[in-house]
Amino acid sequence: MRKVMATHAVLSSGVNTWRALPCEKSELRLDLTLACGQSFRWRETGDGHWTGVMGGRVWTLTQTDDTLWYHVYKHKGRHVHGEVGAGKGGVFLNEKSQAQMKCEGAMKKEEEKEAVAVNLQHDNEDDAMLRDYFQLNVNLRGLYRKWGAADPHFKQIADIFTGVRLLRQDPTECLFSFICTSNNHISRIQGMVERLCQARGNLLCQLDETLYYDFPSLLALTDNNIEACLRELGFGYRARFLQQSANQILDNHCHEWLEGLRSVPYAEARDALRALPGVGTKVADCVCLMSLDKADAVPIDTHVWQIAKRDYKYTVANEPKSLTEKLHKDIGDFFRNLWGPYAGWAQSVLFCADLKKFQKMKGTPHLKRAKKESDSVSMVTCKKPNINTVKKGTVKNRKPKSASQKMGKVSVKEERVV
Repeated sequence: MRKVMATHAVLSSGVNTWRALPCEKSELRLDLTLACGQSFRWRETGDGHWTGVMGGRVWTLTQTDDTLWYHVYKHKGRHVHGEVGAGKGGVFLNEKSQAQMKCEGAMKKEEEKEAVAVNLQHDNEDDAMLRDYFQLNVNLRGLYRKWGAADPHFKQIADIFTGVRLLRQDPTECLFSFICTSNNHISRIQGMVERLCQARGNLLCQLDETLYYDFPSLLALTDNNIEACLRELGFGYRARFLQQSANQILDNHCHEWLEGLRSVPYAEARDALRALPGVGTKVADCVCLMSLDKADAVPIDTHVWQIAKRDYKYTVANEPKSLTEKLHKDIGDFFRNLWGPYAGWAQSVLFCADLKKFQKMKGTPHLKRAKKESDSVSMVTCKKPNINTVKKGTVKNRKPKSASQKMGKVSVKEERVV
């Protein structure tokens, strides 16, 4: 018998296998939040349907005006009871005694009750995971109102880019994903992260022709052959940083160390991260903001610097040619004073609005001025953008197909750097 291949779920095919959370689009827009360079594990697998890996599970998400819908793909293990077969001497037992039937009926009812209880437990766990991941306890509309009242430019942007919400990611995945962002752009980073998962993560499931893998553990990233493996996969110098950082964490700390940084002050967490190979101030701030509950962390790269100068007339005496530690702190403080304790969330809205992929959403020439700055392929080195030096490139496909390989050819000029 031919095995039926599992496919990506689509809400229009029926809601029986979907679960729902009340959530208006003003509180969350999947198309903006999942594609703006926070996480690199989500792909649009259908019209308005996003499939990705989170918490060791594969999810498909979609939304209507006031509801967030989700489908979780799980291995449905089922205990199969032996059927009535041949008895002693090869006599086939076709009949059951009333006592047997009564006993089996009671067992079946008990199993059905247990199955319902397990499903309810899983549903509650899934709800909790999704609420935590999207931080749905945060009143985003209220924050937008506060930011807009304090900042006329933000209000103009926010009228178009509603529902840009900060993810609360797994700290290990967030850290090692952002180590890959050095001098890189979103599409290429997505491919690198997926190849990392394919090389050292556990296979979770296959949907259509796409394989979905979990993110590797810290221990898996310390393998002696990991650097050579990742260099072959196109990671370049970043391969060394990934292995060295994993080794340093496990040698000097423990598996729980990264998550423990959620409970320390922002400055302490940032400095601890900066002690790791391949982690500068900008990457440390991204990890603090997107996985360690530091809502006032404001990641500063050349693009955010350009936004500060272009839209906020931010100036400094004797302006340096590249970002310095002092300038990084000063620009961060400028936005923290403007937007308050959730300044990192507000910055993510402007960051999203500055991505070239979303420029069509902007309706005025003033809001389209960010186009040239968005074409740079420089970030951690903090060089000024130069669109004349950008060349087109492609992400090579490798077998078997993974989630990253559904993207096809990618032009560097089509994405701004994370």
